[in-house]
Amino acid sequence: MLRLADELRHWARLQRCLPTEAAGRRGEDLAHRFLEGRGMKVVARNYRTLSGSGEVDLVAWDGDTLVMVEVKCRSTDEISAPERNIDPEKIRRMARAARDYARRASVPWDRVRFDVVSVVLAEPPVVRHWRDAFPVKTL
Repeated sequence: MLRLADELRHWARLQRCLPTEAAGRRGEDLAHRFLEGRGMKVVARNYRTLSGSGEVDLVAWDGDTLVMVEVKCRSTDEISAPERNIDPEKIRRMARAARDYARRASVPWDRVRFDVVSVVLAEPPVVRHWRDAFPVKTL
């Protein structure tokens, strides 16, 4: 039933968005469902700082750890895996948004973790999760 709902949502997005934007949103939907299926509680999507200087795709709780998740989605991984497209500037922007979110939520920085979820929109989609993808102490 959930898969049908995902397909309908994706079809509706294709009617109003560019195909690449619709695919990215589908990847976020799949990552969201994947993480919740593993016991994490997603509490925010596409969190941005007020200034627009940073963005996090998903914010979730994993027990008492606040997890900032970057979702990378591709239609294929023939050329390169989706997660390979995270550059230092993206990490800096993510860290900026993470610090803002943690401060607003009164969460100490030592309880923040950065994960990456990679989605390949094959049939069926392939979802991979990297916990602690980059250390918080270096951000």
